Amino acid sequence: MDTDRRTFLALGASCLAAGMMAPVIRVFASAGADAQGASAARRWGMVIDVNKCADGCTACVEACAKENKSPNFGEERINIQWIRKAEVKAKVPGAQARSLPLLCNHCENPPCAYVCPTGATFKRDDGIVLVDKHRCIGCRYCIISCPYNARSLVFKQPDEVEAMGGNPDVPRRGKGVVESCDFCVRRVDAGRQPACVEACAKAGHRALVFGDLRDPGSEAARLVATSRTQTIRGDLGTQPKVHYMGL
Repeated sequence: MDTDRRTFLALGASCLAAGMMAPVIRVFASAGADAQGASAARRWGMVIDVNKCADGCTACVEACAKENKSPNFGEERINIQWIRKAEVKAKVPGAQARSLPLLCNHCENPPCAYVCPTGATFKRDDGIVLVDKHRCIGCRYCIISCPYNARSLVFKQPDEVEAMGGNPDVPRRGKGVVESCDFCVRRVDAGRQPACVEACAKAGHRALVFGDLRDPGSEAARLVATSRTQTIRGDLGTQPKVHYMGL
């Protein structure tokens, strides 16, 4: 009985300590991820010129799917897209529909990170919003809280997913994990452009411009400073880092 009692008390103390340390663990986990190529001196963002985005062109979507091995669920026709094309039209007579890409806005105040109970969704020091797949429990709170419909849940086992090929550095997916556009963070940390940006330029459109919004010398920062740009649902206070021209 004494041994059982000691075991019970030790277990209870361990659980209490774990609960008290959870916020600390969450902070250090995020800080560790931030340290990998991130700098608070930068703030990565994107400018999308809707006037240059060609109707029917899906070069950015296809490049993203290949780069990030976005799964294709075959007959169900349910694909996980980190970037997608949509048509928008003003609610006025005779307004012309515009085609534009939609993706994670990497908000300065990301609601997805605020509601995540495990700290799986977090913002790096340079503003890129990421998902730690080892911490994600698939609760989908972040999906509900995202006003941009930019998050997806992997709801099948990895061996059931037909990968579309692409970057071998992308880890295999796990069932029950939420994911979204990460600005091709591996490329960014290596000094490269996101796959969608490269594909758009290769297609001859150059509708997507990516860069450091805090660097006055970057094209993205210059466009935001000198052109008429707007963000989607800027009224929500999320401060998106994806800006649109001609919307």
